[in-house]
Amino acid sequence: MSAPAVQTANSAESAFRGSFNARTMSMRINGALFTLPAIVLVALVMVLPLFQAAYYSFTNWNGAHANWTGWTNYLNMLYDPELRRSLINSLCFFASVPFGLVPPFIVAYLLHKNIPGNKLFRALIFAPTALSWVVIGMVGRQFFALKGPLSAVVSLFGIPAPNWLADSNFALIAVIFTYNAAIFGINTVIFLTGLATVDRSTIEAAWLDGANELQVIRYVILPAMRRFVEFVLIVTVINSANGIFAMIYTMTGGGPGSATLTLEFAVWRRAFATGCFGAGAAIGITLMIVTLVAVALIRLLLKNRGEA
Repeated sequence: MSAPAVQTANSAESAFRGSFNARTMSMRINGALFTLPAIVLVALVMVLPLFQAAYYSFTNWNGAHANWTGWTNYLNMLYDPELRRSLINSLCFFASVPFGLVPPFIVAYLLHKNIPGNKLFRALIFAPTALSWVVIGMVGRQFFALKGPLSAVVSLFGIPAPNWLADSNFALIAVIFTYNAAIFGINTVIFLTGLATVDRSTIEAAWLDGANELQVIRYVILPAMRRFVEFVLIVTVINSANGIFAMIYTMTGGGPGSATLTLEFAVWRRAFATGCFGAGAAIGITLMIVTLVAVALIRLLLKNRGEA
């Protein structure tokens, strides 16, 4: 190729790159302008209130006047027996998360194998997810009532049934059981969706290589649907920390005493029941930090397992 031809080709390439860069920049600017209203809305609705809550958590705020108190509200959480119990109860909800994952996965796996009555079971399992947390709390309160179904079953064995929701030894267990039963349906459906994405030929190849059912689940199915497992795990953790106020309020009201009090419930009790909005803000910020740390640990753990 002659020198003039090369120069012409280089000029055309430079012009194309310049045009491409200008078009790319224009698209980015247009994209930023289109998303700017949403960014402003999110900032006004979420980011600004978050910074306000963080500020008020360091004050003694009664809703009208705020006096700076430093770390007092946070230190009180360590020394206040009620708040310390609420933190422990919230950690108990976090610890119960495996019970909200393993049974739904087992049921989803069985339904995925097209057992008789598959479609009917799917409908029955998913139906309770349409209920609100208030209704779920009312059902849980009736189920664990002194003369409810559970007490009737226990009495059949000649064992005196305790007053489940009025006994501090059983109330938290009852609430945690109700929560995990409430999320059973939606988690099962999500796992069913994940199982439908697994390549059937990969599973069949594992069978041909002599793998048993547990090995297929562990080494083929779970890695293939890791994103679904991660999603279910994170959503379950977040809901256990921030989405069950209505259920607890309906079932036990946080009692007896503070036996079923969680950090989420403590925010309402301190801020709106006693008027200590600064203390409520501090509890809310603490709850957010605990939840974010739990989610970050989950992401880190699953990422390391995925790379192993």
